Amino acid sequence: MRVGVAGDHWGVELKKALTAKLRETGHEVLDLGATTVVADDDFPDYVVPLARAVAAGEVERGIAVCGSGVGACVAANKVPGIRAALINDAFSARQGVEDDDMNVLCLGSRVVGEALAWELVQTFLAARFTGAERFRRRLAKIAALEGSGH
Repeated sequence: MRVGVAGDHWGVELKKALTAKLRETGHEVLDLGATTVVADDDFPDYVVPLARAVAAGEVERGIAVCGSGVGACVAANKVPGIRAALINDAFSARQGVEDDDMNVLCLGSRVVGEALAWELVQTFLAARFTGAERFRRRLAKIAALEGSGH
């Protein structure tokens, strides 16, 4: 799978570790930065290009990392077509894709350790949207909100 990754200064180290594991397991990775720790960088500068890459189909899924994961999630969800969620457990990593067609996983490097983050990434990437009618109906309502600006 082609996966995009991005993170700010708090996300650099976890993103590097996840990127290495992704590549080791056969995924193609598009790294949108940051690549070094710059204490006063801003997560939208990395997460928004990631979200745009997912929305444009340049990558199939995205992984965004900041300190808490909250800012990355807020920024990613401002891009139409993105369904990002802050995930801290395997159930939500799977269910978010199966039911809500989540396409960006947001992680907090100050919240989850590397082992849990890798478990969440694997679960997220392995999950598939079920396409059930009720889920499609709900997603259509969200898409309508994006189109109307409200």
